[in-house]
Amino acid sequence: MSAGFRYTHSGTKKAEDPIIRSNLVIGIKGAGEMASAAAWRLYMANIRRIVMLETARPLAVRREVAFSEAVYAGSKTVEGVRAVKAAGTEQISRIWAQGRIVVTVDPEAATLRDIRPDVLVDAILAKQNLGTRLSDAPLVIGLGPGFTAGADVHVVVETQRGHHLGRILTTGSAEPNTGIPGAVEGVTEDRVLRAPVEGEFLSSWRIGDPVENGAVIGRVAGREVVGRIDGVLRGLIRPGTWVTTGLKIGDIDPRGNVDHCYTISDKARAIAGSALEAVLRTYNR
Repeated sequence: MSAGFRYTHSGTKKAEDPIIRSNLVIGIKGAGEMASAAAWRLYMANIRRIVMLETARPLAVRREVAFSEAVYAGSKTVEGVRAVKAAGTEQISRIWAQGRIVVTVDPEAATLRDIRPDVLVDAILAKQNLGTRLSDAPLVIGLGPGFTAGADVHVVVETQRGHHLGRILTTGSAEPNTGIPGAVEGVTEDRVLRAPVEGEFLSSWRIGDPVENGAVIGRVAGREVVGRIDGVLRGLIRPGTWVTTGLKIGDIDPRGNVDHCYTISDKARAIAGSALEAVLRTYNR
């Protein structure tokens, strides 16, 4: 076997050991948009023993392409791939046997001790490391800023839009978060809906609905959430969610293509492809 990286684990396994790719166990922290794209890409490459670790109340905006919806609904399908919620580690093997991705509520990542993943992907996108360590798996991948390759993860995948999007870093860190949304049709901040105050978000709108500039998309503690461009509602946080001031709660796509609401984005697909590449560099036979 050839391996792009040679990493050692705190246990007995090594990343260069001859493991058939279809038998790899993948742990993914998070099950939002980017995490789901990574899981989908790995699954489509026939790496299907995947466990995604989520919080009890996920805050995904692009819910139609986020496996985190399985936490609420019991299952979620993204582009033909289905994830199923597991109540405990004893259900994981059964769900894998059904050809499904596993989603489990485990913000403390205790499941990792039971499944001992060959690969861990931290896809929380918290812009900081919330506890991922180099010793968590033979290959540990961090998406975006907050990680240092060679220190707390083995590789970092660049998530910043632009020339280096999807670049795999074996040393150093990703570009720092700018706080400015990536441009779509030249529109940046105006395409994002944010909570005006802290409180419960209420809305009767659905993802995929057409939006006109000035439309009231919902309310937080009685304060209106107003769209600032024409387009289509590509993402919306689950109504009834308690939100904090300034939290991203919606996304309007100025291109107006409803199909984009239900398919993985170009950015997410690029990042996911790099996560898959990092795995194949290590486990390639």
